[in-house]
Amino acid sequence: MDLINSIIHKTFVSFFLGGLVSMLTITNPLSKIPLFLSLTTGMDSHASYQQARKACIYAFTILVVSLFAGVFILEGFGISYGALRIAGGLTVAVLGYRMLFQSQDASKPAPHIAKREIAFFPLALPGISGPGAIAVVIGISTEIAELRSGVQQVLAYSGTVSSIVLTCFLIWLLLRSAQYVSKIIGEAGMEAMSRLMGFLLVCIGVQFIGSGVRTFIAGT
Repeated sequence: MDLINSIIHKTFVSFFLGGLVSMLTITNPLSKIPLFLSLTTGMDSHASYQQARKACIYAFTILVVSLFAGVFILEGFGISYGALRIAGGLTVAVLGYRMLFQSQDASKPAPHIAKREIAFFPLALPGISGPGAIAVVIGISTEIAELRSGVQQVLAYSGTVSSIVLTCFLIWLLLRSAQYVSKIIGEAGMEAMSRLMGFLLVCIGVQFIGSGVRTFIAGT
């Protein structure tokens, strides 16, 4: 019984913590503050809060659908788990490299666009749940699919979904406090945090690539 409880605890916690770290680094919540402030300029607090809430709900839906449907999509197109992990790792690593060595111009807020419903585009997609986040989630789904028991898969899915919920909740809190946080951290602090997240993304991308190469070797 102790061994079973240990396996259950380890599976859930490992996928929860792994998913949380991956999601927080790939989404880089602090980098969404300039974009959010730019897009909500002229909106009252109630309208901006509403856009933040909708964006996080949309992002959660996109990521969860990617998590559960990712394996079926891969099978439909005949893409192996190893190929997905390598491609996803390259995507994540490139995004991290750009964040790590971004220029001052790249860190500036996006140009202001006309006032409209901005919760889905560009806040949720590609802002929060961009290609990198979707690649990470599908990569995790391939790892879950290779687990031996159904109980482990259920626990792994539960841990990953919980990490997505917490990530979206933290982003929602941050967007609600965007004005305050931007004043406290300042431009220099946000740039330093962005570069740190970029380095972590490069590490995560390399890990995915290594996992994909091992899967290729094991399948040959």
